[in-house]
Amino acid sequence: QVQLVESGGGLVQAGGSLRLSCAASGRTFSNYAMGWFRQAPGKEREFVAVIRWSDDRIYYADSVKGRFTISRDNAKNTVYLQMNSLRPEDAAVYYCAAGGWTIVVPTRASWYAYWGQGTQVTVSS
Repeated sequence: QVQLVESGGGLVQAGGSLRLSCAASGRTFSNYAMGWFRQAPGKEREFVAVIRWSDDRIYYADSVKGRFTISRDNAKNTVYLQMNSLRPEDAAVYYCAAGGWTIVVPTRASWYAYWGQGTQVTVSS
């Protein structure tokens, strides 16, 4: 049983930072991509960033490029999302997900097979 558990969300002022964690268990993820998505109320789930476990290839949404950093820790089977210079528009429930990444960068939620339960990020202005 694959399990993804996010943590690290919370309330932060605009310009502040948070680090989200996604602990993965239940299988070997070496052939997977680990992605972060977010969903604000009334909006569709939006791609944020993805890292390919096998070679650390990374891709970011334009809206977070230069402010967010995705990384992984093999020993802990954990993926992180360091979020700096947070803006009110970054507020959302953040989800991590596991899926495949062969040729096309997986930016669509439908391409991911496994999801965590989400962690809330609130940014005050």
